[in-house]
Amino acid sequence: MIGLVALLGQTAPVDTRIPVPKVDWLAVGPEVALIATAMVLVLMAALNRGRRDLSGIYLDVGLAGVAASGLITVKLWSIVVSKGAAYQTLSGMVAVDGFAVFARTIILSATALGLLVAQGYLRREQVEGPEYHALLLLSASGMLLMTSANDLIVVFLALEILSIALYVLAAFDRKRLESGEAGLKYFVLGAFSSAVLLYGVAMVYGATGTTSLTAIADFLAQNTLFSSGLLLAGFALILVGLGFKVAAVPFHMWTPDVCQGSPTPVTGFMAAGAKAAGFAALLRVFVGGFGSYAVDWRPLVLVLAIASLLVGSVVALVQQDVKRMLAYSSISHAGYVLIGVQAASKDGVSSALFYLLAYTFMVVGSFAIVTIVGRKGDRRHSLDDYRGLGSRAPLLAAAMTFLLLAQAGIPLTSGFVAKFNVFEASVQAREYGLTLVGVISTVIATFFYLRLIVVMYMTDAPEGSEEADAAAETAGGRPFALDPATALALGIAVVATLVMGVAPGYFLDLAGRATLLF
Repeated sequence: MIGLVALLGQTAPVDTRIPVPKVDWLAVGPEVALIATAMVLVLMAALNRGRRDLSGIYLDVGLAGVAASGLITVKLWSIVVSKGAAYQTLSGMVAVDGFAVFARTIILSATALGLLVAQGYLRREQVEGPEYHALLLLSASGMLLMTSANDLIVVFLALEILSIALYVLAAFDRKRLESGEAGLKYFVLGAFSSAVLLYGVAMVYGATGTTSLTAIADFLAQNTLFSSGLLLAGFALILVGLGFKVAAVPFHMWTPDVCQGSPTPVTGFMAAGAKAAGFAALLRVFVGGFGSYAVDWRPLVLVLAIASLLVGSVVALVQQDVKRMLAYSSISHAGYVLIGVQAASKDGVSSALFYLLAYTFMVVGSFAIVTIVGRKGDRRHSLDDYRGLGSRAPLLAAAMTFLLLAQAGIPLTSGFVAKFNVFEASVQAREYGLTLVGVISTVIATFFYLRLIVVMYMTDAPEGSEEADAAAETAGGRPFALDPATALALGIAVVATLVMGVAPGYFLDLAGRATLLF
């Protein structure tokens, strides 16, 4: 009896260990590599305290972080594509598939080029701290997370990570009032778009009971909603929030002013990286999560595509500032990518991915040249500043001409292949009217690209420019100084644009294999 009482009186041992969820570090390895590199840069600056010029080392560390992130991305590609083992992790919030890996490659390319182009600019403007590199890497980490976000909450979180750093980068040049104004405009409108996106997420959650894109796709495929007004309103608000990030009309109001006022290397990185991340989220959310209701959201994307194509091409015709012209050109390019989104098919997704890859090299290379022509102060961006550039700086003018022709879609360039693919996907989706608008927009855009080429080669240099160039050479410098880092970035951009135009098969095959998880 005593033994029985003693046995009953014993209590089971209490497990005091805190349950810790299993983290798949490989899946988020690219983001972790960039964040860790940014932290190392900040720590280096704190320990150095301006005693030595470490600008070259900061660049090397930043590129090393991008390279480490790239190696992890290659490892993930071998897992999800070569072995066919796409999966979800972190409680289904992150998707590791070919789509995410390919989109990450685009963003890492834009990040590496952005670091290289900025090196000469930072030295020229005497801003040699690591803050620029750290902010660029932090913004890129948010972009990487957006490509693999499999939950609407994670999409919002990634959007905020990439945006907050970009707000600071847009206002990075404290010597120019235009830069501070650009940062403020971007912040105000960006905060508004984030709020709209969050309202859309709340509405979708109210209609489906979940924010997981996989669960949303399953719910919409297995259930019929008799009253879908709440769900459709959520679609519309999410489209508005992401439409702001990709600069689609009519959510493009910030783009010309912010692109003109921001430091030119930031503008190039923003036009390439932020656009790629925004479209990656747009494709995953709508084609993957909301694919069952494509008949409802495709008309909205159709309207955005047509408006972006026409407004971007037509308004660019009257611009006298080259940065504003390229900003409206980026709006037009967003319209071409929207053609692939609107197709809502595997071919549409792969054509959009290839377009984003080709556009990254074209636009960063173009803004690298704009950075050089802008000279100290980053103010010489009018068409007059490009007059006679063909004789004053033949190599720069030749590179600019090639990149502009690529953006116009001239054969033997990546731009031609990219436009052809999105048009093909649109025709296969039987959107003949949208395809026609895209072709017309291409013809219009060709005019303002040729306009800048004519200014460079068929007009005389502005009065006094030859004396200014001679004075710069006398002082021991060059009128259009091309530092090694910027020259490397420009060379990579030109070669990549040529290779993807002449032999695009390999890259098209990669884009075709980068299908969504769903």
